[in-house]
Amino acid sequence: MRVAALFSGAGGLDLGFKKAGFDVVWANEYDKTIWETFEKNHPETKLDRRSIRNIPNEELPQNIDGLIGGPPCQSWSLAGAMRGIEDDRGSLFYEYIRVLSHLKPKFFLAENVKGIVSSAHKQSFEHILHLFDEAGYTCHYEVLNACDYGVPQTRERVFIIGFRKDINVNFKFPKPVKDKVFLNSVIKGLEDAVPHKKGATLNTKLPNNEYLTGSFSTIFMSRNRRRAIDEHSFTIQAGGRHAPIHPLSPPMVKVDTDKFEFEGDYNRVRRLSVRECARIQTFPDDFIFYYSNVNDGYKMIGNAVPVELAKHIADSIKIALSSLPKKEQKKLDKEYNSTLFEAV
Repeated sequence: MRVAALFSGAGGLDLGFKKAGFDVVWANEYDKTIWETFEKNHPETKLDRRSIRNIPNEELPQNIDGLIGGPPCQSWSLAGAMRGIEDDRGSLFYEYIRVLSHLKPKFFLAENVKGIVSSAHKQSFEHILHLFDEAGYTCHYEVLNACDYGVPQTRERVFIIGFRKDINVNFKFPKPVKDKVFLNSVIKGLEDAVPHKKGATLNTKLPNNEYLTGSFSTIFMSRNRRRAIDEHSFTIQAGGRHAPIHPLSPPMVKVDTDKFEFEGDYNRVRRLSVRECARIQTFPDDFIFYYSNVNDGYKMIGNAVPVELAKHIADSIKIALSSLPKKEQKKLDKEYNSTLFEAV
């Protein structure tokens, strides 16, 4: 089944769908610092490097069964200015809906931060759902925590899944998995992580096993940023300065209102490495991140949808479409000239 991806970034969502058996044939990403990483890790996918605003409808991919992607989320973040859809980045939702309305795929997936469903953005979110409805889609949305789906990280995100109204599917979000994954099982073997030095060769077993050095901001030190080795990581964010502290670093203790300090040997304090963050986001070790500025590595990883979570959602979409009556399946296959998945 053919899928197009918007706002792909490094392609965590794309990779999850590929692992579920989807064929991501076209992707769009405007950030030039990401292009090399995407193209070398997704060689079978055509990458369109233009801003989505500059891609006319007639140059979009044809015969697409699904559209996936998460418009930039900073405008909706509870930790940010929360300007929402009125912000330039928030308005990219309109571009997403423009593409969806033109391609009319069987389904779509839109991912965003939890803040989009906060009371501050209630009207904007209802407006977004109304636009999806006008485009011809029945929507399902839910806040999912990545740690419930085999991801060693506390990370809540909103997923909106829509199916074309003429396709009567019984969609259900994936159920949480029984076995939880914690830090100790994913960062093992990365003890040779090294501090990042621009232009230096990494003497580590795996690529990208380097970490940002430098001081910690007062904002960073206003909360505990360290989880124990037998816990889930804090959310992996899109920047090195806000990367969680390695669990073998000294504990952080509260000394005042909104003020923490490290307890013990400060020389043992370090941030998680780029590769450790990638593992926490469930990227495989053969997925290499290319950058000259180490912050771009953290950015690509932090902005991604965890691969395993993406796969669970993709599997649920596949199950829903595979459960259609054979007569309707044949009709859809003929319409899109695509191969239908076998039932999971």
